Amino acid sequence: MRHTFSLLIALALCSAMSAQERWYGLSSGLGAEQPYTDLAPFDMRVQDANNQLVPLLLSSDGRYLWSDDAFTLSFENGVPKADLPLTEVKAGTTLRDAYMAAQQKYFPANGQLPDTLFFTMPQYNTWIELMYNQNQADILKYAHAIVDNGFPAGVLMIDDNWQRYYGNFEFKAERFPDPVGMMRELHELGFKVMVWICPFVSADSPEFRDLQRKGYLLKNPNGGTAILNWWNGYSACYDLTNPAAAKHFVDILRDAQVRYGIDGFKFDAGDNNCYASTPILAYDKKATTVDHTTSWAKIGLEFPFNEYRACWKMGGQPLVQRLGDKDYSWEAVQQLIPDMCAAGLMGYAYACPDMVGGGQFAAFIGIDEDKFDQALIVRSAQVHALMPMMQFSVAPWRILSEENLKAVQKAAKLHAEFGPYIMKYAHQASHTGEPIVRHMEYQFPHQGFETCKDQFMLGDKYLVAPVVTPGLSRVVKLPKGTWRDDQGKKYKGGKQYTIQVPLDRLPYFEKIK
Repeated sequence: MRHTFSLLIALALCSAMSAQERWYGLSSGLGAEQPYTDLAPFDMRVQDANNQLVPLLLSSDGRYLWSDDAFTLSFENGVPKADLPLTEVKAGTTLRDAYMAAQQKYFPANGQLPDTLFFTMPQYNTWIELMYNQNQADILKYAHAIVDNGFPAGVLMIDDNWQRYYGNFEFKAERFPDPVGMMRELHELGFKVMVWICPFVSADSPEFRDLQRKGYLLKNPNGGTAILNWWNGYSACYDLTNPAAAKHFVDILRDAQVRYGIDGFKFDAGDNNCYASTPILAYDKKATTVDHTTSWAKIGLEFPFNEYRACWKMGGQPLVQRLGDKDYSWEAVQQLIPDMCAAGLMGYAYACPDMVGGGQFAAFIGIDEDKFDQALIVRSAQVHALMPMMQFSVAPWRILSEENLKAVQKAAKLHAEFGPYIMKYAHQASHTGEPIVRHMEYQFPHQGFETCKDQFMLGDKYLVAPVVTPGLSRVVKLPKGTWRDDQGKKYKGGKQYTIQVPLDRLPYFEKIK
């Protein structure tokens, strides 16, 4: 059943809803709000909750709502209301039915994956340790410490402020005396290396003047170069709706790869609100804020080593998606599972749950090393361990006791051990579009998991139940069937169990019948 309707009044939808029907979707950054009960108006034209977006709502009863355009959505008592007509489709009776029908029509998988190293080994980002002081000596020190402390080498990301200025892709000579040698040493340690980039260009730089002359920058309504406000100030911005500008940008990145030995790029910024900070004109005269977000995301399709945080309608594409920067807090740890489940329900299967312990650098400022909540870091690492990807930034060996460091090493090695299993479902996702991390309601419909936010399925075989609150025990709810836990104990499903979880344990359950 398919029809288009306005949800401004929403009476028809309300009357059609069952008492148990729940809604999911819209933004992975709103995962903790899902299923929605009440939601203040959320305008996808200028808001993204610091994360991926899709103009889609999925129902636990097998319906979905879609719009080709961005819209404002709110919820009142579980009923969605939008400011644009949405298309409604009755695809079946379950959340999975709704998702599979929507993804096959609007964001089908294309058979391609980001590089397999993302899934099989942990990732490391220099942000929390170095912040804006990215430099060769400390990056090499960080990389050697990773290996020396028994962590598997994987992808290493050099974060913001390595470059001379925005729009330039040369290492700062005063901080990187031998960037080619640095890359060689990192590669010899077993790392693939990515560097942080954005679409912005520092005003009045040589690059700015060259790009302005070529017409490759966004313009203001008067025909001059637009200056956009983003979190690091005011900058010009590539107009990536212009194919010539996009090709020019890709060519510059490929040249940087050849000169320095860079393997790929962390594509930051691109949020829709950046393009709403001032009136702009683009090569594509019909482009809206979210179209610029998509134009930026398409650049990453040229590079198997990529990472994004803000995207619009890019589900099914071989792009690595990271959750938005989380605080160093238990509340943030509790957001990881629902946000990752939400990403999967939006077609962003190749996702990473931010950084272990949080990626919001301000949350770490002013904390004495001896006052870190070590349990929080350990539990955060355990949440990451059986996700599709695992990324470190704050150095566990700097802030943890020897015992707790071993617990985090154990989590990192568990991720590597599960690499072949994770890759199996990554390949499946690239062909069928099914999520790798699955909401419990998706995998086990109508068994009372609609609001479950502290368990998830990794593929269809493993139920993962990390501890996400302070303490050494938790309640696990098992679906129907027979299950075996990480310690070899068997359980009958359809029941709840209180289990003991010492700090070095990550509980997971294998479905055996």
